[in-house]
Amino acid sequence: MGESEIVEIPKVMHRKIPLKEIVKRVILITAGAIIMGIGLEIFLVPNNVIDGGIVGVSIILSHLTGMKLGFFIFLLNIPFFFIGYKQIGKTFAFSTLYGIIILSITTIFLHSVPAFTQDILLASLFGGIVLGIGVGMVIRYGGSLDGTEILAILSSKKLPFSVGEIIMFVNLFILSSAGFVFSWDRAMYSLLAYYVAFKLIDITIKGLDESKSVWIISENYNQIGDALLHRLGRGVTYLKGEGAFSGDDKKVIFCVITRLEEAKLKDIVMEHDPSAFLAIADIAEVRGGRFKKMDIH
Repeated sequence: MGESEIVEIPKVMHRKIPLKEIVKRVILITAGAIIMGIGLEIFLVPNNVIDGGIVGVSIILSHLTGMKLGFFIFLLNIPFFFIGYKQIGKTFAFSTLYGIIILSITTIFLHSVPAFTQDILLASLFGGIVLGIGVGMVIRYGGSLDGTEILAILSSKKLPFSVGEIIMFVNLFILSSAGFVFSWDRAMYSLLAYYVAFKLIDITIKGLDESKSVWIISENYNQIGDALLHRLGRGVTYLKGEGAFSGDDKKVIFCVITRLEEAKLKDIVMEHDPSAFLAIADIAEVRGGRFKKMDIH
């Protein structure tokens, strides 16, 4: 047997995210979590209309036990924080934890505030709108407000279903449970509120499980490519390009990511080259290749 050469993968230095970007992210995640809390406590919960995911389970448990909704939202999401920290990334996990804490506090604070309307249809429609805007804002800036999305991301790697499809299946089961706890008309209104919220999330962030193609042109393409490989676990392809005006040879980085990874990818590019050309486009479908995330040790 011949000698095998051991190649050591160089470690990529993690540069700090600019303070301005951190402050912006904190403010918008805070606003999104508060908006979601308003949608829950001012519209949905007083009218016995539930949301999907962990929040929906929390509403049911709060109704059955008489305990605060915020307590269950925080408690049930804790396991998913640790899963997200290990499997998805520190930034996403802590952004999610922060958003969930703000959401929990908001629901506790607003619990005694009277509902805006007793009309179930209006409450479902406007509750879904407010909810969708709040959730969309948090996801857009690198966090999440429900552990089922983290579970769906991890499950999609082993199941032949997309993240959006897994979330839909889980939520249909949870929303149907409202029929046994409240009444079947409340279960139907809950489905209506969930549909409206889903559409608002779609409008806010362009899709629940959307893949995106990324094109990056930078003199620091090696550093950016290595960072994407190590920190996102995404394979990258270097393409040869030529500037039409200058005639200079250019290296173009191409990769495909999910929507939830978009914020982190922007951070990586900004860290290594603030002047880099970055183009992100929506993709209707991805097949073949190595789109699944790679484990880099």
